[in-house]
Amino acid sequence: MAISAGGGGDTPMADINTTPLVDVMLVLLIIFLIAVPVAIQTIEKLEIPIMESVESKDKVENLTLTVSTTDASGLSAGEPGYAGAAREGECRVYFNNITPVTSEELYDQAFERLDAIVTRAGGPEAIMEDPDLIPQVHIRGDVNAPWRCVAGTIYNVQAAGYPTVGFISNPVDPNG
Repeated sequence: MAISAGGGGDTPMADINTTPLVDVMLVLLIIFLIAVPVAIQTIEKLEIPIMESVESKDKVENLTLTVSTTDASGLSAGEPGYAGAAREGECRVYFNNITPVTSEELYDQAFERLDAIVTRAGGPEAIMEDPDLIPQVHIRGDVNAPWRCVAGTIYNVQAAGYPTVGFISNPVDPNG
């Protein structure tokens, strides 16, 4: 306990009494030192169930787009001599990661695809009742693709009617 020695009777004492805090912490430390080994010894070998991953039959058909650019010499990915995307290059968008499309083709194909999904679901009212049926757009952008290419892609798919646009990233290996 803190004891004030001296005059100054009008001012309140400003020292913090830490004795109760230390008492509580020591009691908790002793409890945990006793309880943890007992809890560990009483748990028998834990068996985690192994479940097979099965793809859902009613999974929404999400649209995956890859955004890249031509290299400095104007070559696209897949062409011989392609040196990698360049920031000054021309935008390239690949529909479902395979088919290269222009801006107009991207809008048209995305609209037709979304329209087919909505029609198959029973119309706009039916698909709005179950938001899980609404497909999303996943964009994988090249690290060197300029923002103008990615923003143009987002604009086109949202204009086609897709309400949700997300990005796919490749995790970086911390070991090199």
